[in-house]
Amino acid sequence: MKLIRNFVTAIAATLASSTLLAAELAGYWKHDDQPTWIEIQVEDGAGIGTVRRNDDKPDAVGRVMLKDVVSDGGKPGQWQGQVYAARLEEFKDAEITLPTPAQMQFTVKVGFMSRTVTWTRVDSVPTE
Repeated sequence: MKLIRNFVTAIAATLASSTLLAAELAGYWKHDDQPTWIEIQVEDGAGIGTVRRNDDKPDAVGRVMLKDVVSDGGKPGQWQGQVYAARLEEFKDAEITLPTPAQMQFTVKVGFMSRTVTWTRVDSVPTE
């Protein structure tokens, strides 16, 4: 009986973390320093971010730039995932946080160096 209860609890926690991921990260985000917009969606319990507009690099539109985003062990407002590092032309591990509901930060560490990029939640991607 205890095994069944633990199993049900584990399933409920997984479903709850997927729901929280969808509610907190899903939507449109604009890079604070560049004319780039992404859309984050939750598919199969993991977040994925796709470039929806990039005024400097229009060929990047449609590219997946954030993948495998999952909750960071139940820590509220914190996730782990992979972000595309254009300069390195590969995905790198990233910590994703929401300091506020309208602000998201990616922190990527490469060796002893790290970089944090800030995004702001927007209602939609501008068409012009």
